[in-house]
Amino acid sequence: MTPHIESKKEDIAKIVLMPGDPLRAKYIAENFLTDARIVNSVRNMYAYTGKYNEKEITVFASGMGMPSMGIYCYELFKFYDVEYIIRLGTCGAYIPEINLLDTILVENSYTEGNFAHSLTGEDCHIIEANKDLNNLIEQSALDENIKLFKGNIICSEVFDYYVKDFDDFKARFPQDMHIIGAEMESFALFYTAKYLNKKASCLLTAVDSRFKDEEITSSEREKSLNSMIQLALKSIEKI
Repeated sequence: MTPHIESKKEDIAKIVLMPGDPLRAKYIAENFLTDARIVNSVRNMYAYTGKYNEKEITVFASGMGMPSMGIYCYELFKFYDVEYIIRLGTCGAYIPEINLLDTILVENSYTEGNFAHSLTGEDCHIIEANKDLNNLIEQSALDENIKLFKGNIICSEVFDYYVKDFDDFKARFPQDMHIIGAEMESFALFYTAKYLNKKASCLLTAVDSRFKDEEITSSEREKSLNSMIQLALKSIEKI
C-alpha cells in the first residue's frame, strides 16, 4: 500500500493500461477483460485487474495532468513492480493530416514544465517513449489493420484552448520536433519510466483539431476509443 493506492502488491499486474478517466478504466475492465475485479478506489481513482486472453492486466486511472500521472506511475513502477505502462488518452491535433478519431502513437514528448527538475534535478524537457514497446504497438497496428500516426507531442500544463496567445505558445515549441498534437500526461510517464528503468508508451485518440470545424458524437468517440483500446490489448499479447 501507498498513500494513494490501497491495493496489495499481488493485486497489480506487471502490465498496466492507464487511461486518465477513472470511469474509462471501469469501462475497459467491464468490456474487455474477464474476471475483472476492482483493486483500488482511493480518491475514486479506480483500478481493475483481470485477464485478456489469459494475460493478466491491470487498468489503472491516472487522473489529469503530469502531477497526477507522476504520482501513480511512480508508485506502480517503484512499489508494485509494474514493468510496462501504456497510457490511453485523448489529444488535440496540430496538423491537418490528422482527422478526428485518428489514433496516434507518441514517439517523443516535449514539455515547457519542470517535472524532470522537480523529480531528479535534471534539466530535461524532451523524453522518448520506449522503443521496444512502441515497436510492438506498431506491429499490432499492422496486424489489426489499424491506421496509426506516429509523431511528437507537447505535454502541456494547461488545456491549450485556454492559453492567452496560442500562436505565441506554438512558436515556443522546438521547431525541429514537428509537434503533431497536445495532451497533458505523457512526459511524466515517459520520464518516470526511464528514471526507474521501466517501459512506457502512449496511445492517443484525436478528439479535437485546430484544422477541423466538426464535432464527434459520443458513439463515434466510444467506437474510436475501442479501436485504441483493442490495439493496446493486442500489443500486450506480444509482451
